[in-house]
Amino acid sequence: MKKADNRVKLYPDGKYRWIYEVNLLRNPTVLFDVYKALGMSIVILVAIVLLIALFSGDMSLSFLKGLGVGALGAVGFMLVLGALGYVVYALFTGKKYIVLFTLDEHELVHKQMPNTMKKARLIGELAMLAGALAGRPGVAGAGLLAASRDSLTSTLSDVKQVVPRRWMNTIKVNEKLFKNRVYVCDEDFDFVLQFLREHCPNARGVKGE
Repeated sequence: MKKADNRVKLYPDGKYRWIYEVNLLRNPTVLFDVYKALGMSIVILVAIVLLIALFSGDMSLSFLKGLGVGALGAVGFMLVLGALGYVVYALFTGKKYIVLFTLDEHELVHKQMPNTMKKARLIGELAMLAGALAGRPGVAGAGLLAASRDSLTSTLSDVKQVVPRRWMNTIKVNEKLFKNRVYVCDEDFDFVLQFLREHCPNARGVKGE
């Protein structure tokens, strides 16, 4: 299958679609999410311990030093545990994360596809979907959308920040309460980034690379 078949394409319904297969061992974006979650857990735990010590009157310099040492130990442990867990997860899923993206001037849809599906098959089903949308008889593409597992939709008018990370082929699309992520190949990176910048009118925090 030619690389071009994985490119961003405009479909007859006015939406752009593309398939991206993330190599979990080469692209660390998911690992960074794991570390962020673990880091937040440590911060919350330290804050709770500090509040308890403050209200119980146990706050002292030695207590703070001990808490700092314990927090650093927890960070080191979490770094190792997170990396090991991530590698196990990546190997278990075949080292890949396959996503179907749908983008128009109003929203971005990020759909995770089953890992048992092959990228070549997904690209073929996208071609069938294009045929179905063009009104060609006997062509069905609904199976592709039905096969998706998890979906995250971002309304572009609600996006507060667009953050490109070209070296990871990633564009972060952040709303106030949750964050989405776009994976796109090198050839289409600038196009998708510019499209998001033009159609996210409230993204005051648009950042460079």
